[in-house]
Amino acid sequence: MEEEKAVRMARRGVLKVVVATGTNLAVRDFSSSDPYVVVRLAGMNAKTKVINSCLNPVWNEEMSFSIEEPAGVIKFEVFDWDRFKYDDKMGNAFLELQPVAAAAKLRRALRLTTGETKLRKVAASVDNCLLCDSFVTYADGEIVLDARLRLRDVESGELFVTVKWIEADAK
Repeated sequence: MEEEKAVRMARRGVLKVVVATGTNLAVRDFSSSDPYVVVRLAGMNAKTKVINSCLNPVWNEEMSFSIEEPAGVIKFEVFDWDRFKYDDKMGNAFLELQPVAAAAKLRRALRLTTGETKLRKVAASVDNCLLCDSFVTYADGEIVLDARLRLRDVESGELFVTVKWIEADAK
């Protein structure tokens, strides 16, 4: 029982989500939009700042989520901020965390502690929002996945995000 608890505690960590940029976002005001992104993970939410009058915003905002392990799906929802009415939807995307979890297990199995190593390829497909293949890497104590995501339910738009998993035992 104590050993099982120790294993669970070893997998606890911080998932950092960096919402870097948006590209070719949809127009929701007269000729532009005022976009922001809501990030949802395991019942928790975080939000970027609003970038006024911009279809190619640069947020570069990092959000941290303290979780047991990288499991489930991160959801990204893009909105156009409006002062006098409800904010308009500008699309959504998701990113499966299973490749990050698998890479974390591989890192533990290989006992990696230093250097930079590609651990896993994540292929773009019709079943995910990836625009191109990505790699999960291990560097400086972090499992990292950079992803270019196509927005769904909208005429155009992409997000570039980075997910970093830092296990409690990797510190």
